[in-house]
Amino acid sequence: MKKMKRWEDIHTDGINRLSARAHYISYPSRLAAEKEEASNAHFFKNLNGTWKFTFLEAPEYWPDGFYQDDLDTKDWDDITVPGNWQLQGYGKMHYSDLWYNFPIIPPRVPTDNPTGIYRREFELERNLDGEQLIIRFNGVDSAYEVYVNGEFAGYSKGARIQAEFDITGLCRQGSNTLTVRVFQWSDGTYLEDQDMWWLSGIFRDVELYTRPIAGLYDYTVNTELDSDNQNATLSVSVKLTEQHGQTIVYELVAPDGERVFSEEKQADETFSKYVAAPLKWSAEEPNLYHLYMTVMEAGKIVEVIQQNVGFRSIVMAGDTFHVNGVAIKLKGVNRHDYNPKTGRVVSKAEIERDIKTMKQNNINAIRTAHYPNSHFLYDLCDQYGMYVIDETDLECHGFELTEKYNWISDDPAWETAYVSRLERMIERDKNHPCILMWSLGNESAFGHNFRAMAKRAKEMDPTRLVHYEGDREAEVTDLHSTMYTWLERNDDRLTMDKVIEKAKKPHILCEYAHAMGNGPGNLKEYQDLFYKHDKLQGGFIWEWFDHGIETVSEDGTVYYRYGGDFGDDPTNGNFCIDGLIMPDGTLSPSLFEYKKVIEPVQTECIDLEKGIFRLINRYDFLSLDHLELTCSLFEDDKLLESFTVELPKLVGRETTELQLPIGQDIERVSGANYYFGFSYTLKQDTPWAAKGHELANASFVLPGKEKLPKVHVDGDLQVTKEGAMLSVSGNDFTVTFDCVKGAIKEVTRNGKIQIEKGPQFHFWRAPIDNDMYLLNDYRTKYFMHLGHEIVEDVRYELKDGVFEWHTDALYGTTNSSWYYQLQYHYSIYPDGDIVCKIDGVASGMKENAPVMVPRLGLHLQLNKDFDQTQWRGRGPGESYVDSKQANHLGVYRKTVDDLFTNYVKPQENGNRSDCDWVSITDHDKNGLIFIANDTFDFSASHYEVSDLEQAKHTIDLKPRDYIVLNLDYKQNGLGSNSCGQDQLEKYRCKFEDFTLSFRISPFNSEKTTAVELGREK
Repeated sequence: MKKMKRWEDIHTDGINRLSARAHYISYPSRLAAEKEEASNAHFFKNLNGTWKFTFLEAPEYWPDGFYQDDLDTKDWDDITVPGNWQLQGYGKMHYSDLWYNFPIIPPRVPTDNPTGIYRREFELERNLDGEQLIIRFNGVDSAYEVYVNGEFAGYSKGARIQAEFDITGLCRQGSNTLTVRVFQWSDGTYLEDQDMWWLSGIFRDVELYTRPIAGLYDYTVNTELDSDNQNATLSVSVKLTEQHGQTIVYELVAPDGERVFSEEKQADETFSKYVAAPLKWSAEEPNLYHLYMTVMEAGKIVEVIQQNVGFRSIVMAGDTFHVNGVAIKLKGVNRHDYNPKTGRVVSKAEIERDIKTMKQNNINAIRTAHYPNSHFLYDLCDQYGMYVIDETDLECHGFELTEKYNWISDDPAWETAYVSRLERMIERDKNHPCILMWSLGNESAFGHNFRAMAKRAKEMDPTRLVHYEGDREAEVTDLHSTMYTWLERNDDRLTMDKVIEKAKKPHILCEYAHAMGNGPGNLKEYQDLFYKHDKLQGGFIWEWFDHGIETVSEDGTVYYRYGGDFGDDPTNGNFCIDGLIMPDGTLSPSLFEYKKVIEPVQTECIDLEKGIFRLINRYDFLSLDHLELTCSLFEDDKLLESFTVELPKLVGRETTELQLPIGQDIERVSGANYYFGFSYTLKQDTPWAAKGHELANASFVLPGKEKLPKVHVDGDLQVTKEGAMLSVSGNDFTVTFDCVKGAIKEVTRNGKIQIEKGPQFHFWRAPIDNDMYLLNDYRTKYFMHLGHEIVEDVRYELKDGVFEWHTDALYGTTNSSWYYQLQYHYSIYPDGDIVCKIDGVASGMKENAPVMVPRLGLHLQLNKDFDQTQWRGRGPGESYVDSKQANHLGVYRKTVDDLFTNYVKPQENGNRSDCDWVSITDHDKNGLIFIANDTFDFSASHYEVSDLEQAKHTIDLKPRDYIVLNLDYKQNGLGSNSCGQDQLEKYRCKFEDFTLSFRISPFNSEKTTAVELGREK
């Protein structure tokens, strides 16, 4: 019989590992417990820091007696714990979303199995009488053995959940030796194929502490609300290591510090206590009580344990689930533990920063994708208010490609491995009110072992819901959960309308709206559905963080690498760059869009002229009176008035009407736009944001007077032709045309080139990540990036003092039978104005054209000194047709640099939509204004489309010596089709007829402002 290696034995889940229990700290006194600091425990030593380390190609290459007490390790390396060894110079970096990095022959793993041996000393100056000395590993990837003073202490696997070992009998007073051997691959790896970097080693805290043997080994706290969700019963069940007739004093302290009760019970009895009208816990109002459990023996304190308690209920109610009686909406994100420098090593401060940022952006829920996160997260979610789906460290995604997806999920031989991971998670995290659901894992098909997990979850904790997206029929789960379910599609696959029609249980989207690169779009459409249907209880964006690896170039520039940059093969490339925040913590435009879409106050206009608005409270529980409403009226960029409005005490989910004075007495200027804005801000400081932080906003455009006609200054124009070049000159300017190409070659003013290349039609944009499934056809079928213009005719004349230029052209792509018939028309006036009109007629074999084109627009090159922009349209951030809720109409200013969004992998960015004019000037205030006949989108950049397309990283971008200006009739939506819904029909840029017309006027902003010019026709 073949010998089974320990790290390949599915029947050995752990050796000498203590039974799983809640994560808590035992203190010697009430005063120490109040401080809630581990340093005040009976005995606590953090073993983080510098350890000795040796790295092996396989476990069998260990040094003789690597765990022996007297081993000489002076030639070993130093390594930091916690840390991932790949980020400290050992092994190989590898990112994949799907594949196992070895043959699928479960439970076997490669003989070449990178192994790290860690070693350190620790001091123990303490008598352990009556105490148990425990070493706790909070996270080690993938499996590991522990040795103390040359003796085997235990073995564990399950990388992202804590394991504890009793080492009391192995330790001595004075110096002790701790050795840990970590295997990169184990049978557990088959259950750990999540979408993330493959990172190994001791990556969470290692802690040494004592607990009194006469104290509590474990406890479970439950709160049950009555049918009216008013009063509650608090119950506590405990486990003792040894029975000595102990008693426990249970003391509950309210959030305001007032004692609710104090009662002593025998320790072996379940404690139950009625609590009248406690403050409830929810993500919106995270009211936490403090339960002190003082264990007494013979009149002396054995230990004191402090536990935060949140009174809340979770119940099923038909096709919804209720929290505290309300079918809440989850406005969530999927979150990994991640740091761009240290990998999966994250501090409490980093997690706290994440949660504060989420709260500031209206997010109320986290799915711990796809494993239990650091234990700090749950304390902070309790404290700040965040609903949590706690997910088991379990994913078998690579099996999907074997056509036997449920290979081990439906194999009873693996049941212990599956169930144990769930049990350990539930035991560790069970006392956190923030957790609403236990998730059985992710992307592992379905079968026997998931049925066993669901059964065990309900046995252990019937108070919470069971979640698993892989249970497609919700056979054992309490709710339907799907991923990336489309809003519309042309085949028979599941769409949201079918979910609404067929679902008999609550539904959530555990992943949707893939936040990869520039995108996602369609967020509003999903959220509107969630609000419309009670059974749709929200969803979780994929995901929170871009998983880039921080790298510094030779010149000191910081950039971020991704899959494939380390020679890793196979890899999913930049698929790990898919978050709402960038690796350095910069908030992506997508986060601002999500914040707006899920904002807690929605403002609708009923009658703008009368100033009547509808306010919808999108909170589930909170009233609006904790917010302050500021209303502002702008005439373009000029603030006319601003006033605050006292918001009514409007309870969660209710609606009211509000009548406001909105400038009925102002004299409206012709061509000006009037914007009436709402800003909802915090009245008082909160733990997660300061007073004045904006949570919601709205903007409405008041009807204004029609624009003034443009009056052109008389003068003479001179027309000269030399070869293929024709020049039209006025008093201080010259426009040069290329008669062969039928285009403006350049525009000079006062001897300075302003336009280095005139408007040229194009289809192409630098591909965004959400275009990934279009690109093969775009490039190899339609050759969208290879445009060609065929000039058919050029005509011009000087008539009545105005120069008129016409170009008839055809524009198509390589090998295409579909094309545009284009007509360019330029009118040049003596004052230097250029009126441009481009008509496009979709022609040729239109049936062969793609269903979407990237853009219909014009490309120009301007003088590099023109780096100051101002525009009237949506702003201040980038916006696209299906992602523009966060950007309101108004007048905005930015430099060209500030228009740019520095995505980790360069791509189309920086668009501003629904603009009727844009100006671009130099530091001497000289420049040009482009005034649309209707509206256009614009972007201005130091980079050409080809620069963005060809760059792999931000450091590959080299600025051009001119400004690239794009004026678009239409640009395609963003969609979410790197993973999810493609561009909705209404947001698609199609092969269709178009007209784009605008005026180009020179100006100096010290003499005449762009705002004044923009009021002209």
